[in-house]
Amino acid sequence: MQRLSAPERTREELRALMNGDLGTAAGRGDLVRLALRLIVEETLEGEVSDALGRERYERGEGEKPGYRNGYRTGKVKTAEGAVEYAAPQVRDTPEPFISSVRAALAGRTRELERLAVELYARGLSTRDIEDAFTDETGRRLLSRAAVSEITERLWAEYEDFCKRDLSEHAVVYLFVDGIAERLRPGQRREAVLAAWGVGEDGRKVLLGLMAGSKEDVETVRAFFQDLRARGLGDPLLIVSDGAPGIIRAIEECFPRSARQRCLAHRMRNLAAKVPTDLWPEFKTRVAACYQAPSRAIARQLAAGIRADYADVLPSAFACFDDDFGACIAHLRLPVTHRRFARTTNLLERLFVEERRRLKIIPNGFGEKPVLKLMFGALIRAAERWRGLRFTEFELRQIAAVRKELDQEYEDSITPLARSSQPRVSSKSAP
Repeated sequence: MQRLSAPERTREELRALMNGDLGTAAGRGDLVRLALRLIVEETLEGEVSDALGRERYERGEGEKPGYRNGYRTGKVKTAEGAVEYAAPQVRDTPEPFISSVRAALAGRTRELERLAVELYARGLSTRDIEDAFTDETGRRLLSRAAVSEITERLWAEYEDFCKRDLSEHAVVYLFVDGIAERLRPGQRREAVLAAWGVGEDGRKVLLGLMAGSKEDVETVRAFFQDLRARGLGDPLLIVSDGAPGIIRAIEECFPRSARQRCLAHRMRNLAAKVPTDLWPEFKTRVAACYQAPSRAIARQLAAGIRADYADVLPSAFACFDDDFGACIAHLRLPVTHRRFARTTNLLERLFVEERRRLKIIPNGFGEKPVLKLMFGALIRAAERWRGLRFTEFELRQIAAVRKELDQEYEDSITPLARSSQPRVSSKSAP
């Protein structure tokens, strides 16, 4: 029976982390460290295969002398901390086998960390690995065949991650937003849609990342349909900005979920419509409305704003009144979750980090590479996010809100169902 190689064991840990089985992997923050370890171990295996002229457990006539003899532990220091890896050992060679790759690792930690990010960002091109594993004289430490084999295996891991099943995530809060990126040189920026979910365990998970020409209904609908096809259920609340295409697609694809309008976007819209001297008082009134103890009290405060400002600031009040129900949807939630769930700030902060990484690229280099680079940047930036606490009491509150939303949905479709039924004549049959 063949034993698993060191890269295969690392790959199993990485797959466990991707699938959310954190008890098997070292923790949520280990994605980059495991990716880095996998790159090093795959590279060392490739170096030994080049030296021996064969893969593990392969034998043949005229083979080079020497054989593999287990592993020993190595360590490389990175900004993510010390990363241990398993280095294959070789015995019975004419000259003692000395790994050129291990000798080069000490001074190449920056390149290795870049490769670890790009494992999920760009699929690790052959040139990426060749550049990282080249000595000071410019000599490649791995053959092109070995590098190609490594990149093919690692790219397959990335593809598996992108196709993962979402049914295991009991998503409570779903955040949807778009960011414009230059996907093609010389062309205008195009929207890239991103969706993050927060499950009942409080953990965040990146659910989807998709490019579209704009945030229109068709594009966002296709985005949501992909999430649905991979097993995403009905979130309790979906948070988005005011893009009409996103709003309509949410209402079509998630009719049983509440929809929250991002209040950070709404307050910026209001600030642009109110004179500077009136803004402090108007802002205080609006903020009190959005932070009311309940939706009923929020509506009473909104009535007061209507009485005082509808005639004085008609455009500002029209903006305030537009989609008002979605602006106070977060007031259904447990009190401790309201501040977190009333804006798309979770995505906005991640987009800032993503932009910081992408801005070093002067021109777009294709839709697929940009998406992969965005994915790697978002995943790494989100590792420091603390998550959200769900107590038993809050879970019971959430269950009650779900039941209420289901009843509202059933009540909304009942008149349509009744109208579609054939009428029965009141006259008696002959």
